[in-house]
Amino acid sequence: MSATIAATGAQPQAIANGLKRILALALLVFLAACAAVPRGGDGPPPVVSPDPLDGMHRVALLLPLTGPDGDVGLSLANATALALSDTKSTNIQLTSYDTNLGVTSATNRAVADGNKVILGPLRGDQVLEVANIARPKNIPILSFSNDIGVAGRNVFLLGHLPNQSIDRVVRYARSKGFSRFGALVPKSTYGQRAYATVTQSVRAAGGTLVGVEEVEGGAASVDAATRRLSARGAMDVVLVADSGRAAIITIPALRRNGLRNAKILGTDLWNIDGSLASNSTMYGAWFASVSDTLYNQYAAKYRTRFGRAPLRLSSLGYDSILLMARVARNWRPGTAFPVSQLTDPQGFIGVDGAFRFMANGLTERTLEVQEIQAGKFVTIDAAPTAFTK
Repeated sequence: MSATIAATGAQPQAIANGLKRILALALLVFLAACAAVPRGGDGPPPVVSPDPLDGMHRVALLLPLTGPDGDVGLSLANATALALSDTKSTNIQLTSYDTNLGVTSATNRAVADGNKVILGPLRGDQVLEVANIARPKNIPILSFSNDIGVAGRNVFLLGHLPNQSIDRVVRYARSKGFSRFGALVPKSTYGQRAYATVTQSVRAAGGTLVGVEEVEGGAASVDAATRRLSARGAMDVVLVADSGRAAIITIPALRRNGLRNAKILGTDLWNIDGSLASNSTMYGAWFASVSDTLYNQYAAKYRTRFGRAPLRLSSLGYDSILLMARVARNWRPGTAFPVSQLTDPQGFIGVDGAFRFMANGLTERTLEVQEIQAGKFVTIDAAPTAFTK
């Protein structure tokens, strides 16, 4: 199943060189009108055979619009429609394909329909399936996943990468005089990567990593892990590299098992859980994440148009269209997508701040440090406004 959206209006305002000018454009697009993405059950119009001479850039959106992940997919899809309207791009035709009906069939349809670039899929375990079809056709993939294992060879990740969040908050803590670090990580692939990152980041920042312990899940495992960590020796800061829900269980265990005064650090996973600000256990903890400044404006506009709050992940959908509008300035319709433009060292700006793609398909983002206070997240160290090198 697929549905096509073509934006109407004037050509998008040119984004001048330099992140300040790009940021101004990103702020301006919030003043424009909105558009809704057709839902799978609404009977989308048939896809018209592509005409390479019609002046349109064909972009495929591969998302689960139905099924267990349908809410996430629909929030992302709505965000792309909103961005299409805001940028007033007359030359971008976005067609959505429901991956819940089959990733392979959705990708085959997207290729057959003449799309030159794919936004999606949502999950990292689907990327290889999409890439096996898209790569032979020289169609790049911009996935919403943050699974670094699938990046490269024309696959770029829009998802926020946890290693950058960990490195940012570790370096900030070190700059504030904290020197003896400990960490708790889940026993998973995510945990293994967090373990490697905190080890490298503490060393690079000139701190001492006293110990790292794995948590298998459940209160008993958390209690045992925090006891083991406390027995490693004195430490003044502990990274809890897990979800906010896990942190709410972990931090009290740390306190009662000997680490009463250690500063608590977290990852960008905490930014998607607003309930943390209402839990006194979390007060005073730091984590690094993308800036919420533009996101809050976007979220208000999304609520006005769609009658509900967007999922935090949906900002990736909005930013993917801002990126398409930028690239479309120097992309001749009907030709292959200009992949080289993605690795512009100046980067791009979107709802989540400045970002740029590396040659290996990973995304580098400028992050801020936030502190959890009563009822709110407060920025205590702003994100850089530009990339330093």
